[in-house]
Amino acid sequence: MASPRTPPWKKRNPVKPAARVQLTPAQKEQARERAKAAGRRYPNLVDNMWAAAQAKRETPADARSRDGGRGEDRDDDDH
Repeated sequence: MASPRTPPWKKRNPVKPAARVQLTPAQKEQARERAKAAGRRYPNLVDNMWAAAQAKRETPADARSRDGGRGEDRDDDDH
């Protein structure tokens, strides 16, 4: 069986107040669109969390991991 999960609005915020980041206007618009698609007038916590997570997924982390953090293009065929 799946274990019951605590909803996000009942959890304590693990991030210190100084480390929190405000949503950008584009992220706010994404959250609004998601809320509207779900039939809500305003975005809720879950919509805002989704919008913030979308920004993290769009970072080019996979490019950094492929080159070992060197920031260079390498062709191993030339060696």
